[in-house]
Amino acid sequence: MKIIAEFCQNHNGRFDILKQMIGEAAEGGATHAKIQTIFADDLSFRPEFEEGSIDNNGHVKVIKRPYRAEYDRLKGLELSYEQHRLFVEECRAAGMEPLTTAFNLTCIPGIRDLGWRSVKVASYDCGSIPLIEALADNFDELIVSTGASYDKEIEDTAKLLNARGTKYTMLHCVTIYPTPLEAMHLNRIAYLRELTPSVGLSDHSLTAKDGVKADLVAIHMGADTIERHFTVLPADQTRDGKVSITKDHLRQMADFVAMDHAAQEAYLAEYVPDRAVMMGQRSRPLSDAEMLNRAYFRGRFCNKVDGRQVFNWDPEVRQLLS
Repeated sequence: MKIIAEFCQNHNGRFDILKQMIGEAAEGGATHAKIQTIFADDLSFRPEFEEGSIDNNGHVKVIKRPYRAEYDRLKGLELSYEQHRLFVEECRAAGMEPLTTAFNLTCIPGIRDLGWRSVKVASYDCGSIPLIEALADNFDELIVSTGASYDKEIEDTAKLLNARGTKYTMLHCVTIYPTPLEAMHLNRIAYLRELTPSVGLSDHSLTAKDGVKADLVAIHMGADTIERHFTVLPADQTRDGKVSITKDHLRQMADFVAMDHAAQEAYLAEYVPDRAVMMGQRSRPLSDAEMLNRAYFRGRFCNKVDGRQVFNWDPEVRQLLS
């Protein structure tokens, strides 16, 4: 069972906070600790997001996320490749497996030889076959989130990785931040299990309200992996604080994993009586909120080659970067 503490940018660009996160995640029972390999210079410029768009009824049609403000924000949160290397060492010393999310092909040479065995594919790249092929060429295991992805994209990626014999896990994910429990659709886990034997949940539920309820239900359903954003700072001090859990939440999950199935069932009956609301649909269309996020976050980072922005799904990208 993998319990992944996703540090995202909750370290605020400070390695001392990152080291504290490693220590507390290990104390809480996490098996894996994850950062994100994000560099501001890889941010895509797409003019439609400079002002966004709202229709006559006040509904958002295009997210507003101006490039310069986002670039400046991300620049202050970067971790150098040397800090990546130290992160790998610190995680292993603490008894956890280190992970990172690779957001483009151009970062692969930088992270390849730093000791990672497993890497994460973000939801919005679930259908980016060239990126997935390149990661499978360079790492032992992939963990692929499937949020805001169409079933065909998920199925094509599973088919590719199965044919290659790649070790991988697919995580059900709903890319609404935070995700209401009634939008969780945990029955999607059964759909993913038809494609791959290793499945799990990447959960963005509202921690203050819902804690780790959805994670416990997913574990009881047979999930092999749970990923949650993790913090050691107050929720209002990081961008992802409201969907991030703490050491005590990790311990709650680890203790639940140690229970047998009958004990888990009894625990859920007492403490999560509303679990039926989380089950949702096995197959469903993406919601408006997910489509808005897909439009922005798919292609948020690119590969910059000879002054061009080349996206992870473009067939030409591997040839350009070879």
